[in-house]
Amino acid sequence: MNTDPAPAPALAPVPAPVPAPAPADRKVIVALDFDERRAAEALVERLGDACGFYKIGLELLTCAGPGLARDLVGRGHEVFLDLKLFEIPNSVAGAVRAAGALGASMVTVHAMGGTGIMSAAVEAAREFPRLRVLALTVVTSMTGSDLADIGVDAGTEEQVLRLARLAAGAGCDGVVASPREAAGVRQLLGPDRLVVTPGVALQPEGSAGSGGTAGFGGAAGSGGAAGFGGAAGFGGAAGFGGAAGGHARAGTPRAAFAAGASHVVVGRSVSRAADPVAALRRVVRAAG
Repeated sequence: MNTDPAPAPALAPVPAPVPAPAPADRKVIVALDFDERRAAEALVERLGDACGFYKIGLELLTCAGPGLARDLVGRGHEVFLDLKLFEIPNSVAGAVRAAGALGASMVTVHAMGGTGIMSAAVEAAREFPRLRVLALTVVTSMTGSDLADIGVDAGTEEQVLRLARLAAGAGCDGVVASPREAAGVRQLLGPDRLVVTPGVALQPEGSAGSGGTAGFGGAAGSGGAAGFGGAAGFGGAAGFGGAAGGHARAGTPRAAFAAGASHVVVGRSVSRAADPVAALRRVVRAAG
């Protein structure tokens, strides 16, 4: 008679934890787009407790070094290291581990680098529970003609969605996409992954789309008949003076959040404002 114990039943996979919603002031990330540490520190000092999340990009990281990120984390701030990593998987993994060691909360890799580098980044980030890997889809300065120039036969929205799907398959925590694509990305990825939108700018107080009840710049609540693509709602010439700060696909904070963004990145609207704290509070109000 067979006396071997019956095999244990297979364990069901443990579902991925759903992150708790971020408070409104942690949904707004202020970009420290400066070429020296002193200027960045001055803005941080001026914003004080009004801001809890900062983005450090390649320019500031190159000129100021990693110490600023470490110091901001030590003061209780979250840091988004926007490294846009696009290298062989081993190099990407090493850079992600370095970002985690600094205490960063977010780091970016280029989705166009493919599944290999995204998977390497995700695996490296497992050592740092607070670090989230974001896949950059199509940089917000690019247009459809730019994609055609590099041999991509898709429009910007189609390419963003294609790369977002690839990023999700690689295990990334979220993606970076412009406000114009946020709704489509949110629909594709579902409610739990992060959708971080740069290219966000405030419109002047009192102008259409500056934070009134319509939310998208038009009385109809969605930019009028033009929907998301109209000038009033997402970065048309009327609202942002053309491309906003080098972003060809821009939008307002309210429109980005309404479209499904989990976080927005705001730069000059805060850093160059006469009253940066008041400007930041306008963005935070849009986050709800």
